[in-house]
Amino acid sequence: MSASDQLAPSAITFRDASLEDLPLLLHWDKQPHVIASDPDDDWEWEKELPMQVSWREQLVAELDGEPIGFVQIIDPYEEETHYWGEVEQNLRAIDIWIGEADNLNKGYGKQMMKLAIARCFAAPGVTKILIDPLASNIKAHRFYERLGFIFVEERSFDGTPCFVYELPRPGSLKHT
Repeated sequence: MSASDQLAPSAITFRDASLEDLPLLLHWDKQPHVIASDPDDDWEWEKELPMQVSWREQLVAELDGEPIGFVQIIDPYEEETHYWGEVEQNLRAIDIWIGEADNLNKGYGKQMMKLAIARCFAAPGVTKILIDPLASNIKAHRFYERLGFIFVEERSFDGTPCFVYELPRPGSLKHT
């Protein structure tokens, strides 16, 4: 058992993000480790948080009722900006981060990802989950690989080099 498994809590839950979370999300956006993992993104929280769309979930991860991170799950086929380009149906894509640096390396991200993965595959038609860490983020690559994600390709998203990984539905051997 790794040190992060020993420290991982059992009380992480998700709740829907709302405009009440705006100050917290704006604060997290200014944290160096968040900027390092997503340097070019403006999430337009003021516009996006109140917008309810069928293809996206925006979730705050809480540890014993205290916000510690953010998770976004989208249907990349339905997502309106077509960030992922031409993709097949029945996929999900996940964005995830821990808000404060002192919550890193404690197993929280692993637990958040496991909850997000379970949430994605709870829909019976979902065949794969996509993620796109920065090409330069070697720690993220190892993290996702330990969770079973398979490297697919290097791709530029909005001019930023990223690695695309996928996680096939458990029991499925299909991956591209």
